[in-house]
Amino acid sequence: PLHEAANAIKAEIGKAIVGQHEFIELLLVALFANGHVLIEGVPGIAKTLTAKLLARTVNTQFSRIQFTPDLMPADVIGTSAYNFKTSDFEFKRGPIFANLVLIDEINRAPAKTQSALFEVMEERQITADGTRYELPPPFMVLATQNPIEQEGTYRLPEAQLDRFLFKIVVNYPNLDQEIEILQGAQAGKQTHFNTLIQPVLTVDNLLQYRNLVQQVHVEPLLMRYIASVVQQTRKHKDIF
Repeated sequence: PLHEAANAIKAEIGKAIVGQHEFIELLLVALFANGHVLIEGVPGIAKTLTAKLLARTVNTQFSRIQFTPDLMPADVIGTSAYNFKTSDFEFKRGPIFANLVLIDEINRAPAKTQSALFEVMEERQITADGTRYELPPPFMVLATQNPIEQEGTYRLPEAQLDRFLFKIVVNYPNLDQEIEILQGAQAGKQTHFNTLIQPVLTVDNLLQYRNLVQQVHVEPLLMRYIASVVQQTRKHKDIF
């Protein structure tokens, strides 16, 4: 069932996205492994569209946040507002309260706004005015960013980068794929994405598959090899 679900998601996304097979494969790995994904690439190569389509294949609550230099932490997690009827403050939840959250151009916002994501991405909870709000599973952040060389971008804090399972670098399509994209645009294919992609997974299915992934057997020798490689990256003189 897990294999069939993955193929069904690929088929749905493939209705709109040309190529980018490795990109989509890694998105699925993160989805089933309960990890967040950072997607980097120049504008115009369907980073945001692919993330939106992945969210659409899962029948769950989706939210999108456009990061800008003037965005404040309260715009992400929410804020307390005074209720004149009850004469008390009420917490108004921000857009981060969703199951799949797309953060577009995450490195357009400064470190102050990035700090709003630290707790929720690591612990799946928000603390505001001394009250803790837990986010029900599943919770996944799909963040896109432009290359740091582009004007108006900020470097992500190390603590922020640590919370992503993957950083996926998306490249330009090849010549044949670009021709296919142009042909699809001329045929009006790009105007029907909202009705073209259908949900193929429920929340219960996704949680079941995530539990299944955790049960995959890994040989102790393979774990030792992985740990040894990581150890060497910290000690080798040629790696900074």
